[in-house]
Amino acid sequence: MRIVFMGTPDFAVPALRAVVEAGHTVAGVFTQPDKPKGRGLELTPPPVKVCAMEYGLPVYQPESMKDPAVWEQIAEMEPFAIAVVAYGKMLPDAVLNAAPAGCINVHSSLLPKYRGAAPINWAVLCGEKVSGVSTMRLDAGMDTGDILLQAETPIGENETAGELHDRLSEMGAQLLLETLDKAERGELQPRKQDDSLACHAPMLNKQLSTIDWSLSAQQVHDKIRGLQPWPVAHTTLGGKRLRVHRSVIGESSGSCGQCGEVISASPLTVACGEGSVVIVELQAEGGKRMKAEDYMRGHPIEVGTKLV
Repeated sequence: MRIVFMGTPDFAVPALRAVVEAGHTVAGVFTQPDKPKGRGLELTPPPVKVCAMEYGLPVYQPESMKDPAVWEQIAEMEPFAIAVVAYGKMLPDAVLNAAPAGCINVHSSLLPKYRGAAPINWAVLCGEKVSGVSTMRLDAGMDTGDILLQAETPIGENETAGELHDRLSEMGAQLLLETLDKAERGELQPRKQDDSLACHAPMLNKQLSTIDWSLSAQQVHDKIRGLQPWPVAHTTLGGKRLRVHRSVIGESSGSCGQCGEVISASPLTVACGEGSVVIVELQAEGGKRMKAEDYMRGHPIEVGTKLV
């Protein structure tokens, strides 16, 4: 099958690899332009570009998909389908209609839930027990197209959004292959999304990071898991920021101390509005990420200390 692939971040790389290694012809790979990164602001190619170059695939990085020259370029490639995985740009009608099978998108949620930029994080933040991937036929809306196929998976009680991201990227790659195969055989049965069940998953920001210890232990734990690997949940200890990378629910239940109070030093356990949370990995301001027990050897935190 002749395909145009569109994608940008790490999440899209397994899908590109799967398409190539399944024997499909990738006529072109479209990805975002290189961006400055790091302290030196060195131009850095997106992960999909790096992957495409490994396979010797032609790479295109248009600044805008509204340019008619780009539409002509895609039309000349004569793709049967356009596979879109976290490309990061809205596509105009000229691109949506450029292939017989349309634009087939891999989305990292069980649509119509969690439409938007950060579906994996918000599923964890909201305490969902199940997540998954969907393939859909893109339309002019934000993740509103007809659903083609779906696959679901349980979310582990201590699984972070970063860990779920990696699992869903592999699941999405396999679901894309299945969708392309069914499209080629004419076996897809698109179904409309139920908009009444839709919810939005907006972009994350650093303002979400502060831990509110008055929430339940489960809600605090979900925030810590859901904000991995960025922007990372944090609290304040002695006037300095303490980032919390990993946690588990404490054994205590009900009221066990004031909100934010350290009720045990081994393991490092903090009281919440209901129940408690054990901090497993943390990062002091200006320091490195480490296990809480290692941090406590050099920086003991006394029982009764208040985190805010």
